[in-house]
Amino acid sequence: MYRSRRFRPLSKYLFAVVLILTLVLGLWLAPVIAQTPAQASIVLDGRQLFQISNSGQYSALERANLINSQLKNAVKFDQPIQVKIEQRNQLPTILLNNRYLLTVTEQDPVLGSTANEQASIWSEQIQQALQQAQFERTTTYLRRTTLVAVGILLLTAILSWLLGWIKHHLLKEALQRLTPPTEGASDSGGIKALGFFFQLVLAIARIGLWVGVVLYITNLFPFTRQESYQITNILVTSFTSPIFTVGKNPYSITELVILIGLLFGLVIFAGTATNLLRSRLLNFAGINRSAQEAIAIITKYGLIFIGTLVILQLWGLDISSLAILASGLGVGIGFGLQDIAKNFGSGLVLVFERPIELGDFVEVGEYKGIVERMGARSTEIRTLDHVSIIVPNSRFLEKEVINWSHRNPISRIHLPVGVAYGSDPKAVQAALLSAAKKHSSVLETPSPLVLFNGLGDSSLNFELLVWTAEPNKQFLLKSDLYYNIYEVLQQQKIEIPFPQIDLHLRSGTLGLSPQLLDQFSNNGQHIHPTTNGDNQA
Repeated sequence: MYRSRRFRPLSKYLFAVVLILTLVLGLWLAPVIAQTPAQASIVLDGRQLFQISNSGQYSALERANLINSQLKNAVKFDQPIQVKIEQRNQLPTILLNNRYLLTVTEQDPVLGSTANEQASIWSEQIQQALQQAQFERTTTYLRRTTLVAVGILLLTAILSWLLGWIKHHLLKEALQRLTPPTEGASDSGGIKALGFFFQLVLAIARIGLWVGVVLYITNLFPFTRQESYQITNILVTSFTSPIFTVGKNPYSITELVILIGLLFGLVIFAGTATNLLRSRLLNFAGINRSAQEAIAIITKYGLIFIGTLVILQLWGLDISSLAILASGLGVGIGFGLQDIAKNFGSGLVLVFERPIELGDFVEVGEYKGIVERMGARSTEIRTLDHVSIIVPNSRFLEKEVINWSHRNPISRIHLPVGVAYGSDPKAVQAALLSAAKKHSSVLETPSPLVLFNGLGDSSLNFELLVWTAEPNKQFLLKSDLYYNIYEVLQQQKIEIPFPQIDLHLRSGTLGLSPQLLDQFSNNGQHIHPTTNGDNQA
């Protein structure tokens, strides 16, 4: 089960690569293959010897098919190969074992060569290629090549395992060392992106390693070399042929992948530079944590914006031609991405105005917690139960937010206390102040204060007011103070009353209905209809 889970990411990447290749072959290679070429290749066992052109009523492809068929048949027979040249119709003609093979026309020679010179070169190439093909079909060559292929497969398996080990162990350990110990740090996102990038590179490297080895091994054997040549040609053509044009510049898949890689690398570089700026310069400059975060966010997105413009310019893209795309993107943001745009704009307002800062204890609706991270779209709040709440930035500007730590973290806490009637108010005041002074988190300045709020229904109502510099611990502080208050009141013999209700009963005439009188008569009881409830006969 563990190994199956371990190979799931690799299968996902392999499926993605196969899907991309299928789309490439179906959409972009079909028109190219359907075209009739002006030249065709003479191929033997997957090796291209030379190219020929059209000749009269025969196209280059038809000539090449006939020649390739004769060469393939000649290799099947274990007999000496003889290639010679004769002049026929004032044109050099190549004969294979005294059989017609090829006539070199005026369109066939390369620039600067004559037909006779070209025929001499081609005949020598054909002679060497046929001898090499016969040798590669011998038992000695096949046995030796099989051993080489097995060795290459074993070496590839070791390298693939090594890449997997680096991905699952060495890379994971390196990322853990780079991850800051503080949870919710703002630079953890850049480290995760860097880890994902290296995992993707290692996965692609493993897939590319196996594909390259398979193509290399199939190229060693003459029986599979033609298929290897075709697949390699398809892959090279699909990744190097232009697929779209921007302005006057055509771009291929390889160039597009390089562009995406540069942009992704720019994002990682901006995050790394921002982290270095925060940890190396801003910390030593004595700037508070919130100002550091604001400077870091502005620097990061500034580097990404400027770097993107520079990369696109160096890539040959005219930035002014992207105005239409930008306007269309603006319309899309206005309709479909308005919430994201609103939260992003709210994040910029929070960065510049700083109504909340990192480390502040805030209350947003029913949530109370410490601000751990401020992003471009959302803010992370860690509650007192250590639960992370992701709050959209726009909520901090649309509704009231209680910030207990804004500018001055010192806050006052109210503790209502009720005592029984008959208690001495001065003694109660002294007892409450004594309970407050016992706690170390209660500030001496401003000093605690006791208010006599009034006469309640069943108690004398007091209120203890204390100041603390740790508002995020106010709930624990309240609990400790109530423990102290209860202990002090017990020591001072000051009673904490129960809720009291006075019930007054009036005597009078009790009127009973005839049905009720009949019920009591049946039970053997006699009640006078005018007597009260205390007189029964």
